[in-house]
Amino acid sequence: MPREAFAARGLVLIPPDFTLPDWPQRMAAAGLNVIGYHTARGPSEVIEFLRTEAGQASREGFAARGLDIEYEMHAMRELLPRELFERDPNLFRMDEAGNRVPDWNLCPSSAAALEIVGENAVKFSEVLTPTTHRYYYWSDDGKPWCKCPACRDLNDADQTLLTTNAILSALRQWDPQARVAGLAYHATLTPPTQVKPSEGVFLEFAPIERRWDRPITDRSIETHAKLMDALDAAIGVYGMDEHAQVLEYWMDASRHSGWKRPAVAIPWHPDVLQADLDCYASKGFRRVTSFGCYVDQEYIALHGESPVAEYGAALRGELT
Repeated sequence: MPREAFAARGLVLIPPDFTLPDWPQRMAAAGLNVIGYHTARGPSEVIEFLRTEAGQASREGFAARGLDIEYEMHAMRELLPRELFERDPNLFRMDEAGNRVPDWNLCPSSAAALEIVGENAVKFSEVLTPTTHRYYYWSDDGKPWCKCPACRDLNDADQTLLTTNAILSALRQWDPQARVAGLAYHATLTPPTQVKPSEGVFLEFAPIERRWDRPITDRSIETHAKLMDALDAAIGVYGMDEHAQVLEYWMDASRHSGWKRPAVAIPWHPDVLQADLDCYASKGFRRVTSFGCYVDQEYIALHGESPVAEYGAALRGELT
């Protein structure tokens, strides 16, 4: 029996993907309805791209076709500018050796650091304003958090959530409808134990460690068993409502290529996709998106079309 269509059906792309200029047409034709602009380098990269002719054309194209527009970004290095270290090292994380260092993330026990992060989240959001009131300001990708005396007993998810709650509080003063993603990914798959999400923080589950040739429900694969347990634990913390979102990698040529170009062809397993979507629907997810990075002009020249039409059909509940 066909599955009900997911309410939000998306792709997450990086600026270089738009060497393929017809992404708005491709996504609309596939029945997708949310585009997420992504960067691991900070919001400024997306802002700079959207000021170019190609960037303006992409955003106008998505808007003209009725797609919602969001921005999903690793952002801490820009939310707390590194040049502030000379002024106040206590804003920044402490490493295992007891030294304050300006490399990654921040000290979330610092009220001043959280205030600066919130203020800058608002400033970036004034330019990168999602059509959905949903904001994604993630920690630095896979990087360590603080080991100072006030933070050392907080795990990475606790420290991330402290920061996320502060970002939400600041954004709500500017956008009363704001919601912010609480990302369960990599080190934050181990759920927070001492910090609770504020109302308005929604779960985003990103199982980057998984295999894609077997359904995520296949518990004979140790990694999958851990991911499913982590998902259940995250739902226990964040709850499950219409805002919760899956961020997958089925369509992500960059992940499948080990983030090296030229990209390999996306390994396409429609039976796995269908099983995964059945699992996510059974958990209560109504929003599903996938990274789709490195599917650009070079990818099409090397491999032909990506399976975006099949992906869209699956998310619409049209079994093939």
